Amino acid sequence: MSNRALSLGEAARLVSGTLHHGRDEDTICGVNTLAGSDASQASFLANRKYAGDFEASAAGVILLAEGTLPDTQRPVIRVGDPYLAFAMLQRHFHPDVQASGERHQSATIDPSAVLAADVDVGAQAVIGARVRIAAGSRIAAGCVVEDEAQIGEDCLLHARSVIGAGCVLGNRVIIQSGAVIGSDGFGYAWSGREHLKIPQVGRVVLENDVEIGANSCIDRGAIGDTIIRTGVKLDNLIQIGHNVDIGAFSIMASQVGISGSTTVGQGCQFGGQVGTAGHIKIGDGCKIAAKSGVAGDLQAGGTYAGIPVMPHRVWLKVSALLPRLPGLWSKLTSLGFK
Repeated sequence: MSNRALSLGEAARLVSGTLHHGRDEDTICGVNTLAGSDASQASFLANRKYAGDFEASAAGVILLAEGTLPDTQRPVIRVGDPYLAFAMLQRHFHPDVQASGERHQSATIDPSAVLAADVDVGAQAVIGARVRIAAGSRIAAGCVVEDEAQIGEDCLLHARSVIGAGCVLGNRVIIQSGAVIGSDGFGYAWSGREHLKIPQVGRVVLENDVEIGANSCIDRGAIGDTIIRTGVKLDNLIQIGHNVDIGAFSIMASQVGISGSTTVGQGCQFGGQVGTAGHIKIGDGCKIAAKSGVAGDLQAGGTYAGIPVMPHRVWLKVSALLPRLPGLWSKLTSLGFK
């Protein structure tokens, strides 16, 4: 049993829920799926797709939304949001590893770099000149932190991620493996004979509580900064062009591509493979469905889909019409329209 085991009463208080049909003193030591749980674990029902697994589950207690499955007699903790409650329990049972100041002998740290005493540096990591890394941060194996980069408190750089020269990370930033922060922006001028590379001299600034997914690339500004603001979460394999500004608490799924000098508002949600043109503005709170193509500005608060992107309700109508077009065309041609 986990040394972080919780009684059901403690678990209910942790997630601000109410225990029903269970004993306060019974314990759990982890969270699992409905189908995979045993009596020592909690589970959760957040998606009605899995409602059929509820009664058959061996879980010791199940996190359940208020007002759902009212006739159940098994132990449940009623909560406002089961998925959020699951996240809180999962964080309890799997807390972050704390930095301890361990420095692998194969790491290369420039003498001019300033690292807090408890910063961890893994095998074959390279820390460049005049780098500053604040307390509690962990730099995993094979990472490269180039000259004059700044990394805030309690950051985590997973293996083989790269922080480019002069880039700035706030506090509690997570960079997943293979991500590159501060690659050159895609900037060229045509001379008549060749594409002349434009030096990319800006930075990337990641504010507090940002997470960047594996193998994502964020280009430095050509002039000025690319800015990823507080609480933004980017999935794996995302490309952010130079001088993009992504508003606080926005979230983007895998393979999104944002072209240069685009501004994304606060609290936006992008589905997988959304692509945008450059130099456009996307308003606060926009929701954009997967595989959409955004060619121009979008008003705040809208829900959009399609290529080219359009209001979601319009896209649904267009999608419903598409399979009917051959038949409609046959009718029109039979009436003499061509």
